[in-house]
This record gives sequence, structure tokens and C-alpha cells, in this order.
Amino acid sequence: MQTTIILADDHPLLLNGTKEFLEQKNYNIIETATDGNEAYNKVLKHQPDMAILDFDMPKLNGLEVALEIQRNNLATKVIVLTLHKQELILNEIGNTIYGYITKDCAMEELEQCLENIKDNQTYIGRKLKSNIHFDTKKNTNNAPNIEQLTTAELKILKYLNKNLNSTQIAEELFISKRTVEKHRSNIIKKLNLDSSQQNALIVWLKQHPNIF
Repeated sequence: MQTTIILADDHPLLLNGTKEFLEQKNYNIIETATDGNEAYNKVLKHQPDMAILDFDMPKLNGLEVALEIQRNNLATKVIVLTLHKQELILNEIGNTIYGYITKDCAMEELEQCLENIKDNQTYIGRKLKSNIHFDTKKNTNNAPNIEQLTTAELKILKYLNKNLNSTQIAEELFISKRTVEKHRSNIIKKLNLDSSQQNALIVWLKQHPNIF
């Protein structure tokens, strides 16, 4: 069965180009829209499997449409397209939106993004991801419980291992300092460290110098 999609962008050339591309890939574009309000009303009417929304649209932006979809308990899964990496959008991955891609990579990544979301996975475009690479299984025998950490938590841990503080890590990952602190707290719990010790993670990293 074809995946049903509503597509919204206030730039006609981009809108039509994306529509033609997806139709060639056998996706069913049931409606298009050129502003956020129109996009939301069409999602409400048709309740498609997915909505691919430009972030910067008149009346309602892509995230505002996604929020309305969530508030009304609609099953439509949202993918946001934008020109530049934005923390505001990244923070909504897995919350109000399922996918986030920059427009310059849309044709290369959109099909994979849609397939991931069909399998109930989120998708972040390659350009939006940190360039940190590590093997999550590496040295786990020397670091009990590290396999319990999420990818995001491992990224935080790797930056801490480079002696970056929470503010610097937030800037590197385009997230808020508060989010970094939350991840640090979760890491401490998962590694069974003493949360009353201010530098517990730093000490732990020194005790496991070959973890990365």
C-alpha cells in the first residue's frame, strides 16, 4: 500500500520538484499546500501517513503545524525541511516530528527518511549530525554499563572526554545547556556513579582512558 503524504512549501519550484520526485518513487502525494495553515487543514481533512513540511512558511511554520497535529492526536508523522541547522527543530526529533533534513540534501535523503519513519524510527539528515564517530561496543568489557547509554549520551560522554564543559558541548551539538545537563545526569545514573560527587563523570573517564 502506498504511503500517503501531504507536502507543504511556499516555494512553488521546490514544492513541485519534491512532489514529482516522490511520485516517481511511488509515494502518494494526496495534497500540497503553500502555507502552514493550509497544510494543517489538509492534514486534518485527509490524515495522511506523513506530512513533509517546510519550516519557514507563512501563517504557521512547520513546527507549529507539527504541534497542532500532536495536540489533536493525529497519527500523521511530520518531516521538517529547512535551509539551515536549527536547535529548535533538533529538540523536537522524537517529540512532535520524526524527521529533519536540510533542503540541499532532500532529494538524496528523503526516501531513506520516509522508509525509516515507516519503521517507526526517527531520521536526522547527515549534515545535521555531529561528526563524532565511535563504536558503541568498543571496550565495553572495561566500562560496565556503557552499553546502556544512548547514542546522544555517548556523544556527550565523548565531548566530556575532550575536556569540554556543558556550555561548549551544547554549542557543538546545537542543543541547550539544560539538555546537556540532563544527559549528564542520565549517564551518571546508568553508570551507577555517585551523583553527589561534582566531577564524577570526569573521574570515571580518567579511570577508563581507552573507552573511545
